[in-house]
Amino acid sequence: MGQPESREQQGAAQSGLPPGQRLQRGWPVTHYGPVPKFKPDRWEFRVFGATADGEKHCWNHEEFSALPFSTVVADLHCVTKFSMLGAEWGGVRAQTLAELAPPAPGVTHVMVWAEYGYSANLRLADFSDAQTLFATHKAGELLTAEHGFPLRLVVPRLYAWKGPKWVRGIEYMTADRRGFWEERGYHNLGDPWQEQRYSYQEGPQDGPEL
Repeated sequence: MGQPESREQQGAAQSGLPPGQRLQRGWPVTHYGPVPKFKPDRWEFRVFGATADGEKHCWNHEEFSALPFSTVVADLHCVTKFSMLGAEWGGVRAQTLAELAPPAPGVTHVMVWAEYGYSANLRLADFSDAQTLFATHKAGELLTAEHGFPLRLVVPRLYAWKGPKWVRGIEYMTADRRGFWEERGYHNLGDPWQEQRYSYQEGPQDGPEL
């Protein structure tokens, strides 16, 4: 049997907040490095690595914008301890991209690549979750550049650093590999309900050695 939940954990679950989080009314701007300039004629989204057909799949901005549009109502939990609840996100589901460019049978993880070489690794199950979305809109409005326009990943079941801003592609992987913040002391899995913030909290099966 597992350990009983603490009062803090029980209270957080009742409020809709993971443990250690506080409710945020606005949407703070948080990121590392400068805001990139969007150049639509040069923008491309790529799916590569261990694809089912062994090929790289690419969409320019016009083609990506024409993909099926979905809306997801989901929370965003930042590792800096603020949470936004019930935000409406619009964009392309990760499941849609996985159908258009399927992973090979041995794929277990995905690396999400963004501008300036930023990366975040996800388990395939987290990437394939029905609420994981490549967002172009929030509350019916286009994202601002500071919040990730033209494309950011939203992974509601994980801390927000697992959903990079300014996404440019995904790499299918047959073994796990740490991303940018995971190499710099953040937890390899990033489950906010387990409060998996930092690498020192990791168990033996939680990720590759640092």
